[in-house]
Amino acid sequence: MLVTTLLLSAAPLSLQTPSEGSAQAPAKQITLEQTSRRPGSEPINLSPSLPRVRWAWDGEHVEVGRGEDARWLDVRTGELGMPAGRPEGEGGQGAAPLEGLAELIQAQGGRSEKEAQRIARGLEKRPEQLSDDGSARMAYLGEELWFHRVGEAPRVLARGADGEIRYDRMSADGKALAFVRGNDLFMVNTATGDVAPVTSDGGLDQFNGILDWVYQEEIYGRGNFLGHFWSPDSEHLAFLALDESPVYEFTVVDHIEDSTFRVKSEVTNYPKVGDPNPIVRVGITDAETAATAWVDLSAYEGQEILVVRVGWTPDGKRCLVYVQDRIQTWMDLLSVDPETGDSEVLIREESSSWTERPEPPIWLGDGTFLWQSHRTGTDHLYRYQLGGELLGAVTSGDWNLRGVEHVDAPEGDSPGHVWFQSTADGDINSNLYRVALDGTGLVRLTSDEGSHSITFNGARTYFIDRFSSLTNPGVVRVCDAEGIIVKELCRAEAPAVDYGIGAWELHEVATRDGVELDVALLKPADFDPAGSYAVWISTYSGPAAPSVRNRWNGSTFFQFLAQQGVLVLQTNVRSSTSRGHDATSALYRRVGLQEVEDMVDVLDWLTANPWADGDRVGITGYSFGGTMTANCLCRTDRFKLGIAGGGVYDWRMYDTIYTERYMRTPSDNLEGYEATSVLGVAKDLNGFLHMHHGIMDDNVHVQNMFQMAHALMKAGKTNWSMMAYPQTRHGIRDRDLAWHSRQTEWALIKEHLLGGVGR
Repeated sequence: MLVTTLLLSAAPLSLQTPSEGSAQAPAKQITLEQTSRRPGSEPINLSPSLPRVRWAWDGEHVEVGRGEDARWLDVRTGELGMPAGRPEGEGGQGAAPLEGLAELIQAQGGRSEKEAQRIARGLEKRPEQLSDDGSARMAYLGEELWFHRVGEAPRVLARGADGEIRYDRMSADGKALAFVRGNDLFMVNTATGDVAPVTSDGGLDQFNGILDWVYQEEIYGRGNFLGHFWSPDSEHLAFLALDESPVYEFTVVDHIEDSTFRVKSEVTNYPKVGDPNPIVRVGITDAETAATAWVDLSAYEGQEILVVRVGWTPDGKRCLVYVQDRIQTWMDLLSVDPETGDSEVLIREESSSWTERPEPPIWLGDGTFLWQSHRTGTDHLYRYQLGGELLGAVTSGDWNLRGVEHVDAPEGDSPGHVWFQSTADGDINSNLYRVALDGTGLVRLTSDEGSHSITFNGARTYFIDRFSSLTNPGVVRVCDAEGIIVKELCRAEAPAVDYGIGAWELHEVATRDGVELDVALLKPADFDPAGSYAVWISTYSGPAAPSVRNRWNGSTFFQFLAQQGVLVLQTNVRSSTSRGHDATSALYRRVGLQEVEDMVDVLDWLTANPWADGDRVGITGYSFGGTMTANCLCRTDRFKLGIAGGGVYDWRMYDTIYTERYMRTPSDNLEGYEATSVLGVAKDLNGFLHMHHGIMDDNVHVQNMFQMAHALMKAGKTNWSMMAYPQTRHGIRDRDLAWHSRQTEWALIKEHLLGGVGR
C-alpha cells in the first residue's frame, strides 16, 4: 500500500523512489487476483493515496483532510489550526437556507412525511442546477421536475414517465427552465408554471434540443446529449435541431436480459463513412415570447455541414455558432443576432488536413477575447477584437498549449496575463506558465519534471501544486504567484516495497527517419542484464492520445507482469503525441500505417539489447489500440502474440465524423481505405491473434470482429481465437466478465511468451 507523509510542521523529506533498494527477488508476489481486486485477495494499491488538499472558503488558508480530521494551514505564517466557520451570507451558490422544506412540501398536501423529506433532501443535496445568485434550484426527482426559490414553497413544474423528461436546464436568473420530452424542447416559466413547447415536430427522425449518437460521441463528448444552451442574460435559448431521416440505422442485440430467452434488439441511427449525416439547423428562442428565429446558414447551401459548438458572448447579445464542412477541413465561427438569426463570419480556421473543434473563446473585460488555434501546426492562443479582428499571438513556439488556467485582463499599467499548461518543457510533461497578453515575459512557474495539476486561490497570490512523475508517486505543495515553493504539505512514499515493485525508465528513441519517440520501459525489480525477458506492449496509439505521460503509473497488472519476468513497454507513436497538429497529421488519409512503422522501430531499439527477446513479443490494446494490435500482427512478423479488444478492422465500418476527419470519404480516398483495411491483410497474419469484443458495442460494432473472423477463415488461418462478451458495450464493465478477460490474457501470455508457465 502507499504510505502518505504529512509535512505540515516538519522539513521536507527526500523521496525514496521504487528504483532504490536491493535487486533480490521480491519477498511477496502479486497475484493475478490482486490485479483485478477479486474477492478474497489481499488488497494492493499502487496508486497515490494523498489526503484531500484544497483552498478553504476564505482563499487564504489551505484545508488539508476531511471532516473532523481537517486542518487549516495559513500559507503566510505556516501556522496550523482548526477550520473556521463560514460567516453567514458568505459563499455564493448553495448558501441559501433550506430549513423547513419538508414541512412546506407536506403542507401542499398529497405527500407523506417520509416522501416530503426525501424530496427536500434531493433539493438540498442533489440540485441539478442553481441560479447564479444561489436563490433558485431545481432537481428531477421521481419523474417530477421540482423547482424551489428561497422564500417560496417548492413546486412541481413538469412531470414525465419512465424518465422521459431529459436534459433539464435552468436559466441563469432562475426565471425559466428548459427540458426535452419526446425529442421536443419545452420552456417553463418558473413564476407561473406555464409550460410552452419550443418545438412540436420531435420524433424518431427529429431531435430537438437533444443530440443523436454521432453528435454526442464524436463532437460534444461521449454521454453528453445536451443540445440546448441558455444565454448568460437568460433572455434566449439556442438549440440544435437534427433531422435523422437520411441516417441509416444499426441494430445491436442483447442475448441475455429477457428471461424468456428471446433476444432484445436496440436500434440506433449510426452513419458509417460515406453515409448521410443528420441534417442540422440551429434555432434561437425568445424566453419571454417563445418565438424562434432560425440561424441563417444559407451561405452553406448545398454543403453537408456540422454544427460543432454553440455558445454566447458574455452579455448574451450574440449567439456563437461553430460550423464545419463534413470532412472538417475548415471551421467558421459565426456571430448571430438572436432576434433575427442573421449571421456573419468572425473567424475561419483552415487546414491542409483537418481542423479540430475549437475551444470556446475566453472573454476579457475589455471586450476582446482569446482564441485557441493550431494554425501554425501547434496549439496557441491569439487575441481578437469582438468583431473578429486579430490583435496578435499571445503564445508561440514549437510546443503545444494544453489548457488555460486563468486570465487577467489589462488594467492600468498591467498588460494582463494568462496562466496556462503546456508542453514547452517536454512533450510528456505538463507545467504551468505565465505570459503577458502581448506575448512577452513567458515564465515557467512549476518545478520538477513530470505532470502538475494546479489550483489557485481566489486572489491568485498562491497555488496548490499536485505533482507526480513516473518515478515520484505524488507530492502536494503550496507555491506563491512566482512559483516559489512555500510549503510542502504531503507526499506519497514508495509503494508496496515488500512486493518488490519495479521502476519505470524513460527513453527517447529515434525512428528510421529520425523522429524522436518517447518510450517508457518497466523492468522487473530483480532485473538481470544477463537474463532473457519477454516483451509486452500495451498501447492505444490513437491521434493525439499518448500512452506515455510523465506521471505516476499505478498499474498493478504491469507490475504483476514484471514480477513474472516480462518487460512492459509503452511508446507514443508520432501521431499519438501531444506535440500538436502537425505531428498528429502524420496519419492523415492512411490511419494505422505510419503507427506500425514507429512501433517496429521502437521494438528494434529494445530488442537490440541481448536481454530483450525479440522472439517473445506481445502487444495489446483496446479500441484504436485493438486496431493497432491487429495491424501489427498482420503487417509485420515481429509479434508472437496480439490481444485486440474492440478494434476497427476496416475504417469503412466506423462512423462518419471521426473517420472522415482523418481519412476523408471513401469516394475521395478509396485507396487509403483499402490500404489501411486489416481485413485486406488478414491473410498475412503472423503470430497468434486473440480478438474480443462487446456484443452490444454501439460504438465499434461487433460486426468488426465477425468480419475479421470471416476474413481469417477464408484465408485458411487457424492461429487466432475470439471471444464475444454478452451485454457488453465499448469496454468491459462487468466485474466477472472483466475477470474472464484478464484470466484469458494471462493464459495467452503464458502459453505464447513464457513457455506455458509463469514464475
